Amino acid sequence: METRILADADLAAREAARVIAAEARAAVEARGRFVLAVSGGRTPWRMLRALAAEDVPWAAVHVVQVDERVGPAGDPDRNLTHVRESLLARAPLPGTNVHAMPVEEPDVEAAARAYAGTLEQIGGTPPVLDLVHLGLGEDGHTASLVPGDAVLEVADRDVAVTAAYLGRRRLTLTYPALDRSRRILWLVTGADKAAMLPRLLAADRSIPAGRVRQEHAALVADSAAAGAEA
Repeated sequence: METRILADADLAAREAARVIAAEARAAVEARGRFVLAVSGGRTPWRMLRALAAEDVPWAAVHVVQVDERVGPAGDPDRNLTHVRESLLARAPLPGTNVHAMPVEEPDVEAAARAYAGTLEQIGGTPPVLDLVHLGLGEDGHTASLVPGDAVLEVADRDVAVTAAYLGRRRLTLTYPALDRSRRILWLVTGADKAAMLPRLLAADRSIPAGRVRQEHAALVADSAAAGAEA
């Protein structure tokens, strides 16, 4: 995996934004469209704010979600709330090009199927996402693929519903959807990730993050997360 270590989380976020912007320009030139899947987290919101200032062909960019907590619109725990604040409010990205997971629907299984259909409309059948941004949890999870959840074994769907994790059920992209993407960008910051980062880099399948394909992956991390890797 291509690895870039930056001094702190802010520099890592800015570097990740530059990587995404470059991928967006190349994808639009090659295929006329760029489909970006974003995860949640504090550093990713910094990344999206930095991305808003980059040279990006926004009219041809589509943003989809890697995962989302089940909850009402505007809930501060919702990733979409922060995507809107960090990116949509700052960049000339058409609002119709942001495709939210329908987690407000009462039938979350139907919502997962509907979102899989949305991905097909945007990215083909089966959908191929241009770049998926992922983070790394202290427990080795990524997206909402968490240790011990049955969703880890889903192989026949691109979107699935998790069991409750930290008090919330979630919709998440599954391994097939992640592994089909053209590019994966890991953004990992903070000393609390230092124990898991070597396991990610070693493709340790005993943690959820280690099961994601690495052939087309890049890692941007800060020195605190990298620990001995720095």
